[in-house]
Amino acid sequence: MKCLLYHIIALSSLCCINACTQAQESKSVIPTEKADSIPSTTEIPSGVRALLASYPDFIKSYSDGKLTLSNGEEVIYDDKKEKTFTERMDNADIEDMFTQPYDTSVWMPSRNYDPGRIRNEKLMKYMYGATAQEVSKKLVKVKWFGQQLPFTKENGAADSLRAVEKELASLPEKYNKYFYQSSTYNWRKVRGSNRLSAHSYGIAIDICTKYSDFWRWKNPGKEETDEITYVNRIPKEIIRIFEKHGFISGARWYHYDTMHFEFRPDLIHYSRKTK
Repeated sequence: MKCLLYHIIALSSLCCINACTQAQESKSVIPTEKADSIPSTTEIPSGVRALLASYPDFIKSYSDGKLTLSNGEEVIYDDKKEKTFTERMDNADIEDMFTQPYDTSVWMPSRNYDPGRIRNEKLMKYMYGATAQEVSKKLVKVKWFGQQLPFTKENGAADSLRAVEKELASLPEKYNKYFYQSSTYNWRKVRGSNRLSAHSYGIAIDICTKYSDFWRWKNPGKEETDEITYVNRIPKEIIRIFEKHGFISGARWYHYDTMHFEFRPDLIHYSRKTK
């Protein structure tokens, strides 16, 4: 009888230990579907929350400073390296993408305020394609003011662009001149750098160049570290509609590219949650 009692006590202790271990593990691994319901006191970066909420098909969980992708690969979120403005541009970890919140109240950006220009290429290539051939397989046609533009279907990007087109079409006729001769997918590097353009992934659209401004055009000979003059002619009404559907605008960058709109729901989500 005494032996039986000891056995029961030992078994109860083992169950207790297993339950505690499982509870600790469940605290350290944050699944995608719970990203927005995590209490603010939980130790998980806001950028990770935004990624889990925005890209559930590709990012599954977060644990011990690493993201787990849908293929099981683990990727370090923050490499803990101090970087200059240009170093972040050229060699960004995933955390670097969130160093500048996308502030929709800012229409005259301060120097080097370029939220969204910093991209982690490994993550972008994983989601949208690492080569022109891989990206092309994920493109679908989107109706755009008389054009049929290729745009990636991943993460709901093409559907979001369709929603933008529908809402822009309801604006007064005076806005129509901004939508024609638009372009999207183009596998290429950013001008003056070795970084791939967002157009390479099929997540960006440039609207009519006739009414657009680009910082290099307006400031010939200037580099990214130089002071430049800001210009924008794209109406705020257009910008706000794009933003409503998960796009960021190059008109909000100090190094402006006012024709440029890029599907980045992670940044929109991050900025709303960190205000």
